[in-house]
Amino acid sequence: MELANRLDLITEPQTIKMAKLSRELKAQGINIIDLSLGEPDFSTPTHICDAAKKAIDDGYTKYPPVAGYPELRDAICAKLKRDNGLDYVREEILVSTGAKHSLANAILALVNPGDEVIIPTPYWVTYSSQVQFAEGTVKFIDCGIDSDFKLTAERLEAAINDKTKLFIFSSPCNPTGSVYSKEELAALARVFKRHPRVCIISDEIYEYINYKGEHQSIAQFSELRDRVIIVNGMSKGFAMTGWRLGYMAAPKELIQACEKLQAQFTSGTNSIAQRAAITALTGSLDETHKMTEAFRERRDYVIAALRDMPGVKINMPEGAFYAFPNISSFFGKSDGSTTINNDEDFSMYLLHKANVATVYGSAFGNPNCIRISFATSMEQLKDAMGRICAALKQLH
Repeated sequence: MELANRLDLITEPQTIKMAKLSRELKAQGINIIDLSLGEPDFSTPTHICDAAKKAIDDGYTKYPPVAGYPELRDAICAKLKRDNGLDYVREEILVSTGAKHSLANAILALVNPGDEVIIPTPYWVTYSSQVQFAEGTVKFIDCGIDSDFKLTAERLEAAINDKTKLFIFSSPCNPTGSVYSKEELAALARVFKRHPRVCIISDEIYEYINYKGEHQSIAQFSELRDRVIIVNGMSKGFAMTGWRLGYMAAPKELIQACEKLQAQFTSGTNSIAQRAAITALTGSLDETHKMTEAFRERRDYVIAALRDMPGVKINMPEGAFYAFPNISSFFGKSDGSTTINNDEDFSMYLLHKANVATVYGSAFGNPNCIRISFATSMEQLKDAMGRICAALKQLH
């Protein structure tokens, strides 16, 4: 069987690869603490689950509309107005099978072979793979820990040229937890205003997991209104990872194009998940806020623990549930049997020496760091930090 050449354009996400390896070691009876996946450890709130059960009883078991139930698209519009002060109508909303699916729809609908797409690093691993699958060209802009992993207007301006078609970023950011302020977004918006051909994908899936307060979207700047694609979903803020429901808000023309694509690939998103999402978006956010406070407590513990480890450099993540420490000071060191040459060696050392699964930073575009998810219990985190600290003390 000869497989299609297009498969060579993408690779398996390293986050999934590390999770697989972690599961394999667990199956061998090894006590692995998995801090590799970005999945809330909370159960989906009861009122959302009850809405799904009611949807089954009410007969929502048929094919839904490709773009999503009208009631859900209206609920998304209401949420965007309530939480973000943004005005959208139903025809500017598309519901998809997860935020990753929304990203794929938008990228495939926008990017032609040879188009250039700017992605500031560190970045979520899927962005570049989807651009490459669309035969676009990725231009990375490296953003280090000293700038809180955020892009400045000056560096953005310098990167844009006549081939630039699209810009993709996230705030709060996976993997760094960095959050752009309104002032920082305004500075980027002024650059985009000078380049009207460039579209912007704003990945806001971690919107509710924000320790700074009110979420800021680049879509708030009216001069960019017709070029911004907001991508969001239910997985992180509502602990609905397995429900697979994401959505985008964008100009009507792009929504229609993405609906055309989606009709040929997946058709409509799961009907039961859609009905549950209506309840999630229009109901109380109390459970979401409780989860965020728990993540804040875990963040504070993990960051303090990492700061106490000599050789580890760490910023303070203001959103999401990841720490992204710089561990480059350990390159060249050894415990006598294993030498750390790079970030992948470091992650594998922690996996086999400390039995803690992380993801090496080069997967996200920064080879000096690793990603640690604190979307697990405090008990697990305390055990993991203790193991990591002990393992690092053996490197000389």
